[in-house]
Amino acid sequence: MSVHHKKKLMPKSALLIRKYQKGIRSSFIGLIIVLSFLFFMSGSRSPEVPIAQGTSVSRVASKDYLMPFTDKSQGVIHPVDDGKKEKGVMVTLARNSDLWNLVKSIRHVEDRFNNRYHYDWVFLNDQPFSDEFKRVTSALVSGKAKYGTIPKDHWSIPSWIDTEKFDEKRLAMGKLDIPYGSSVPYRHMCRFQSGFIWRHPLLEEYEWFWRVDTDITLFCDIQYDIFKFLKVNNKKYGFILSVSEYERTIPTLWETTKKFIKKNPKFLHKNNLMKFISNDDGDTYNMCHFWTNFEIGSLDFFRSDAYREYFDYLDSSGGFFYERWGDAPVHSIAASLFLDKSEIHFFDGLGFHHPDFTSCPIEQKIRLQNKCICEPSKDVTWTPDYFCTRKYFSAGNYKLPPGI
Repeated sequence: MSVHHKKKLMPKSALLIRKYQKGIRSSFIGLIIVLSFLFFMSGSRSPEVPIAQGTSVSRVASKDYLMPFTDKSQGVIHPVDDGKKEKGVMVTLARNSDLWNLVKSIRHVEDRFNNRYHYDWVFLNDQPFSDEFKRVTSALVSGKAKYGTIPKDHWSIPSWIDTEKFDEKRLAMGKLDIPYGSSVPYRHMCRFQSGFIWRHPLLEEYEWFWRVDTDITLFCDIQYDIFKFLKVNNKKYGFILSVSEYERTIPTLWETTKKFIKKNPKFLHKNNLMKFISNDDGDTYNMCHFWTNFEIGSLDFFRSDAYREYFDYLDSSGGFFYERWGDAPVHSIAASLFLDKSEIHFFDGLGFHHPDFTSCPIEQKIRLQNKCICEPSKDVTWTPDYFCTRKYFSAGNYKLPPGI
């Protein structure tokens, strides 16, 4: 006997689900993936700080964040990141042959600071940069890399210089073993850094600069936007180390400066830092200057009438060639005389080295917080006599760190 089983009927809705089951499953899985991705991205960055503009992590806002004693003494604050970049730029004067010493400097600045802020980098050379130089450096910087050539009249002997006298003077300095005493390129560099770098077209769009030289080391993390620091604290010039100049390189610089001030008393700031550069109220120069291998500040200061007219006056005297005036004493004298002393800042907590001097934060808690890798015993910041940091603190009426 044959047995016939009745087929169980399914509702139309169930049949439709079975028919499109595979498609529905795929769509559902896809939706889950998209939602998961969106959730992950929203949690991985701060909504206030676009990654292309600034850091999404700021330790400065933490209640556990520590400021160096010297910053407290100078009455400054460390700004909290707000996602807005300032018009800041790193500036490097380099030759093609400097490339492999320069890449280390770039990595230090990028790793310790700029990989969170992506500020631009301007490279300048008296010759066109090579393709290799551009290829390597542009791969290392997190902001835009820009390359410029220095105008010939900014890197040559001007027409008013007596070339015979110049050769006689520089060769005599060379025989005396004065550093770079006979060098022509070094004089071009000092003159350019003193008066022309600020006028280069590639810097026109910026307000703040950080000079980065070859062979520098940054030992510590910089926990805040250093350009924003300058702006919120109204600082026009910043330094890490201050040293004494070789007197035989600038025998007439101070006398030339005094002549300029006598003709232009309006440029001398009433609350200046004269006591940093002179021990006798301006009669003589004590040789103290800010070491420009680390230099940061306002481009507008160097574009000011006071500074431009001061440089032009110095330049017309011929001292950059007949003697061997460096950009460091020129910058330092100008900042000390033309700025309010409160507009100059000593930076601690960064850790810095350029042959042959090292700055290492004096406070252990700052070194640990900022992940410094410098050896404290090698710090020369507070060494008396040749180094001038103590004199800067005295001239500014700032308290010295405990133990100094």
